[in-house]
Amino acid sequence: MSEQQIGLWKDAWQRFRRNRLAVLGAALVLFLILVAFLSPLLVHFGLIIDPLKQQVERIEVGPGVAGHPLGTDELGRDTLSRLMYGSRISLSVGILVQGIILPIGLAIGLAAGYFGGRIDNLLMRFTDIWYAFPDLIFVLVLVSVFGPSLLSIFGAIALVNWVGLARLVRGQVLSIKEKEFIEAARSSGSAPFKLIVKHLLPNSLGPIIVTLTFGIPQAIFLEAVLSFLGVGIQPPTPTWGQMVFDGYEAVYANPTSVVFPALAIGFTLLAFSFIGDGLRDALDPRMRR
Repeated sequence: MSEQQIGLWKDAWQRFRRNRLAVLGAALVLFLILVAFLSPLLVHFGLIIDPLKQQVERIEVGPGVAGHPLGTDELGRDTLSRLMYGSRISLSVGILVQGIILPIGLAIGLAAGYFGGRIDNLLMRFTDIWYAFPDLIFVLVLVSVFGPSLLSIFGAIALVNWVGLARLVRGQVLSIKEKEFIEAARSSGSAPFKLIVKHLLPNSLGPIIVTLTFGIPQAIFLEAVLSFLGVGIQPPTPTWGQMVFDGYEAVYANPTSVVFPALAIGFTLLAFSFIGDGLRDALDPRMRR
């Protein structure tokens, strides 16, 4: 069992590496993570300008001006440093939200799929009711009630995105629990918790990982939409969505103030989508030779 498990993941890694777009997406994400971690140090040592520093003599300057490779915004703040700091918010929202979704979706999906009957019916009807609410409207309501803080945005985005994972896990458990090795483990006296943790969950990890990976760009995009609508992370904290919103009014005078953060959002979403596609192909048993 152990050798077979090691062989599966090693084979998946080898097939993932052969997918050039997936590797390119992973390299871009690693670069963004590095930028997010290093940006405070770069500001501290004076290698980049403080993203909150306003220079009234350099308002809305274009790219290439000395000290401002990507220009400045309507308050004279450096666009490059704000993009670098904005990556911290976007990556945090995208990745940490999945950390909130994972236990919720796993718990509901595993319980519904394994126990079935009334428990399954009750949990799935609850999931259907939750799924019926429009995502964006529900997030806007939650953020308006609890305030536009980072914590409330994390929670609001997670609360509208756990449904897909719960349904996926339930479907995986329903198909796996009828397999022969599960019946053998149940006949040997294995407790339900042991069956779930040692057999059902490990055999469902592939689709779960792929779903969480595709969920990251969805969360990033939703946070950007909230910031653009003015109910996301509040100024002066730089976020990519807020930068698009700030530069929108002067887009004809200085289009780069919108183009650069929009490109940052687009390339980040594309990178995670490439990774998700690569993981889906690598972890699909039907793709194995």
